[in-house]
Amino acid sequence: MKKIKYFYNTHTLRYEKLITPLRVRLLRIFGFIAATLVSAFIILSLGQKYFPSSTELALRQENANLRYSYKVLNAQINDLEKRMVSLEKRDNQVYRSIFESDPIPDSARAKMIARLEELKKITGMDQEAMVLSASQALDRLHNRINFQGKSFEKITELIEKKEDLLAAIPAIQPVSNQELERVASGFGYRIDPVYKIPKMHAGLDFTANTGTPIYATADGRVTESGFNTGGYGNHVVVDHGFGYETLYAHMVRIKARRGQQVKRGEVIGWVGSTGKSTGPHLHYEVHKNGSPLDPVYFFYNDLTPEQYDRLLKLAATRNQSFD
Repeated sequence: MKKIKYFYNTHTLRYEKLITPLRVRLLRIFGFIAATLVSAFIILSLGQKYFPSSTELALRQENANLRYSYKVLNAQINDLEKRMVSLEKRDNQVYRSIFESDPIPDSARAKMIARLEELKKITGMDQEAMVLSASQALDRLHNRINFQGKSFEKITELIEKKEDLLAAIPAIQPVSNQELERVASGFGYRIDPVYKIPKMHAGLDFTANTGTPIYATADGRVTESGFNTGGYGNHVVVDHGFGYETLYAHMVRIKARRGQQVKRGEVIGWVGSTGKSTGPHLHYEVHKNGSPLDPVYFFYNDLTPEQYDRLLKLAATRNQSFD
């Protein structure tokens, strides 16, 4: 039975029946419903945050495991990349230097994509982004490893050719000079004996009597043999391979013929004074890839350290050349 409420009317001085307007009742009902919904939302939010379901707990744990696994994988990738950098540096700076091979330019290696700031962004990355990031890093490493493998195959090939390379490097003096008394003029700017002005002297002059034997300083093939009108006179050029060439000038007589294979220490001619020469001597040059080098740095095969040091000082003396 519905309870009837009364109120005291001070104007009529009587108790009158309390009648609630429909608008007020509707507002009360709406307020109650709104308060109920808000309360329910707050309760559900707090419940989900502090009292998650077993399914949600399992998903959270799985997600945490995935993120931890990603961190471990990322650390391993970083370690592998550091090792690859070390291998690449060793490849360029050690292995290829030993075999006089040009280093591999960075542009030839797999380019490193700018790394994501994993530790800063990992909490905001979904599983798909994490997998993509790890996959890209592994692809980069795979490409670099493949490229490095090909480089080591090239180095293996160079090792197999090392014996040929050693035989091709000029390593002895072209005339017998154990007493080191025959070096007359060294590499560099010297006074020209004809024009009396400083000119580039691209080799070493060895004084010797006419007819003194001249030896090939490394294995190779004779590419030039004959008289040169440019000043070398009777001369021989030997191609040793691997970019090395040697030139022997002013011979009185030539023994080696064009196309002939010669061995280190083999007689290829005899000292003379043909061409632009002021006296019997051998003008000797060493070239690498077409550029002249100081021959004095190639006499390490038949000299002691003390003799080599003395020879360096003799070759550095500023004097007049013989040609």
